[in-house]
Amino acid sequence: MKTFLKTTVAAGLAATFLFSAAIAQDLAPLNSDTEQDRMNWSDLESKLGALPKLPEGTKAGAVSKTLTNEYWRSLGEGYKKFGDTVNVDVAYQAAQSEGDQLGQLTIAEGMITQGYNVLLVSPQTDANLQPVIEQAKAANVPVVNVNDAVIPQAEHYVGNVQRDNGVRVAKWFIENRPQGGKVAIVEGQAGVYAAVQRTDGFKSTISDNGKFEIVASVPGNWDRQTSYDAATNILQQHPDLIGFYANNDGMALGIVEAVKAAGLQDKVAVFGTDGISDAYASIKAGELTGTVDSFAVLTGEIAMETALRLVAGQKVPRVVATPQALITKDNVARYQGETVDLRAVLLEDAAKAQ
Repeated sequence: MKTFLKTTVAAGLAATFLFSAAIAQDLAPLNSDTEQDRMNWSDLESKLGALPKLPEGTKAGAVSKTLTNEYWRSLGEGYKKFGDTVNVDVAYQAAQSEGDQLGQLTIAEGMITQGYNVLLVSPQTDANLQPVIEQAKAANVPVVNVNDAVIPQAEHYVGNVQRDNGVRVAKWFIENRPQGGKVAIVEGQAGVYAAVQRTDGFKSTISDNGKFEIVASVPGNWDRQTSYDAATNILQQHPDLIGFYANNDGMALGIVEAVKAAGLQDKVAVFGTDGISDAYASIKAGELTGTVDSFAVLTGEIAMETALRLVAGQKVPRVVATPQALITKDNVARYQGETVDLRAVLLEDAAKAQ
């Protein structure tokens, strides 16, 4: 019975995706990493000016993947933080788990009918919230796709360059393990844009070096226990492994436990993605080697600002790229601490990158 229901759900989502995509053929499918109509987050005010006056009583609705993952809780914190600065009410809801695609769709569809002036969505897959795009368009409600799955027909996207997450980790291995060796990847949910791009960025960059062998690339489904089990099996098969790259921090922390259980913590480097607080704590404790932080709270602030500029009638590029940085024990103090002005640090990083 469960298999039948899963098949029916998948078929229904596929059908709605195809129907909505057919209606929105005038908009080229979005690749948020390569879209040319883009702006860096640090240029928003300098190029678009201050946030225009908003209509009286403006309120924003936001739908996330889940609140069980700290990254998505932090994103919501950023939404509300910016909303508070401009007196905009923000409602933030999420599905029960990262696999509850229909639950998330139901929440998003409900928000369209509740009078919100703009909707910010972080889809569980590239397809499950596609129907919302057309429903919101009919209701004249702008939609902003915020990390990390990408709706192909989304008119606006805010998030980091997903492929660059994997690229940054691969470059660390190339620079810090010049002799090369065996590495493994634990991927997020199969087929989701962010997981595909992060994995490809790591694979292609480290393979081009010629000194590394990718001995495994397996799904972890964003789950810590699944990733622990996968890493345990990989380490049994390849005890000479020198490192792992995981598509998020929860999975990376599961891998750290597997590495410790195998007594290989001094030989195997482990990297995650997202920059959650447990990842920072693990880095400081000398366990997790690093994470690519995409600064969820600041991303939420930037996404809400972008969304409200749309409400105010401004023309905004299709993609607003948000910051990211590879965090290790060598630079952790630059990005976290009571005296750290994170926005100022990231603006400095952006200026250096130009």
